[in-house]
Parts: sequence; C-alpha cells; structure tokens
Amino acid sequence: MKSPEEVNTPYQFILWAEKCFDESDLFYGHGTDNAYDEAVYLILRGLGLSFELDDTELNQSLSKEAKDYLDALVRQRIEQCLPVAYILNEAWFCGLSFYVDERVLVPRSPIAELIGEKFSPWVNANEVKHILDVGTGSACIAIAMALAFEDATVDAVDISTDALAVADENSRRHGVSDRLRLIRSDLYENLDKQRYDIIIANPPYVDAEDMQNLPEEYQHEPRIGLEAGEDGLRLVRELLSQSRNHLNDEGILIVEVGNSQHALIEEFPQLPFMWLDFEHGGDGVFLLTAEQLEAL
Repeated sequence: MKSPEEVNTPYQFILWAEKCFDESDLFYGHGTDNAYDEAVYLILRGLGLSFELDDTELNQSLSKEAKDYLDALVRQRIEQCLPVAYILNEAWFCGLSFYVDERVLVPRSPIAELIGEKFSPWVNANEVKHILDVGTGSACIAIAMALAFEDATVDAVDISTDALAVADENSRRHGVSDRLRLIRSDLYENLDKQRYDIIIANPPYVDAEDMQNLPEEYQHEPRIGLEAGEDGLRLVRELLSQSRNHLNDEGILIVEVGNSQHALIEEFPQLPFMWLDFEHGGDGVFLLTAEQLEAL
C-alpha cells in the first residue's frame, strides 16, 4: 500500500487513510467509532501533532520520510487489525495521554465521565481520602483519580505483573507515584483490612460466547483482561461479596460489567443497582452504596 503522489500534507493523509479504512474490514472500539476519527488519531499522533492544530499545520508539506512512515502506520492498522493505541503506544483517557502496549487493555471506559464530575452527587469530593482501583491495567483510572482528588491516596491493584509494569511507567510519567500505590493482588486478596471511600472496578466481564466472536482487534488484548467465564460474572460475584468489607460506611462501589448487565440483574434481584447514564456514550456501569451492599 502506498499513498498517491498528490497526498502530501497531514490533512490529505487523514482523508486518504479514512478512505483506506472504509474499504477495509476494520472494527472501531478502542477510542474511536468511525474511520475518520481513527484516521485523525493515527495520522496526527503518528506525526506527534496535537489534535487541536491550525490549518497551517494541517496543510504543511511532509518529507518523504514522514510520508513513508505514515504509509507504514496505515498499512499496519489494516493488515494486522492492530488498534491504533498499540501502534502508537499511546491512548487517551480523561484528556490524559497514557503509554499502552499489548500487556494491558486499551483504555476506553465511560467511567472517565464520572471522574470528571468527581462522582457528584454521590460523594463529597473534599471528604474523599482513600480510593481503590481494582484491575488497574495501565492505571489510567487510578491516575485520573489521583489527579482529580489531590488530597486522596489511591491504591491500584492488578493480578498481572506485566500490567503493573505499564502502570508504574504511567504513574511516573504523570508524577503521582507519591500518592499511588501499585499492588499485585487478586481482587482484595492482598489489601488486608484497608477501607476506601470509593472503589472502582473494571474487571474482565466478557462471557464465553462473546469471547468466541470478538473482532480481530480485540484478539491483540490480553485475554486475562477480558475473559470472565461462561456468563461473564465470575469476578463480579466476588466483588459483590467482598466489597462491603473494604468500603467505609459512606463509601460507594462502581463497577463496569458491559454486556453482562442483564445476567447480573437476573442473578441478584435483591440488589438495587443504579445503572449510570453517560453523556458521551457507554453503559453497563452500576453504582452501589456500602449500605446497599449490606443485603449480601
């Protein structure tokens, strides 16, 4: 694959990449949902440019080396069905840039909206002192929480040592290592009796049927971060049974369960799940208070 001779500027490369993506059997779900946004992400960040650049920068002529590099990036996206975040080793969450590779899932949780709102009205932001992120992966949620709640300490746990290595790199990059503790733990296993004001969990929740039908792009992600048993609830059950022991009395638990939402409602009819709405899209995220978890 080679771009036509008349493709010489970042903007022309965006339009050409969009056309190539439209003509290919690609799936969008790692930060974008269409060919144009995917092309903007790949071309601009591939060139090290901001998403907010002016027309002069968009229409500047590129060197042969830059053009060859962009050709290779577009080819890699199409031929390998590799998510752009892995091609560039960069993903965005809460307006922040994070290093990612195939040791961690690509950040894409709608929980970013809740962080931006500091979980209002469910908590008083000034009273939040201890936060837990379960299944931290790249630590995007944990780091965004540390930056949003500057007086709080954040514990971030993951069972994967590979993921924790990526999380450590991101923690250092964003300068929060003094308030962010990375812990290798299977859920709450290594947390002793620590209690928290907010617990966020984005555990594996893909059921067996969906695992068999995942688009190729998702096959590049670590299975340990996706696979969750026959009905997708294997880890969610454990979270529900154990979380009350780690929440302060006024604390809240927020868990993303995606397509396993309906199976969860059927299994736990006694729990008053609050399913959260998101302005920018996303579903399958519930909130429970410490008091509501007493039912278990």
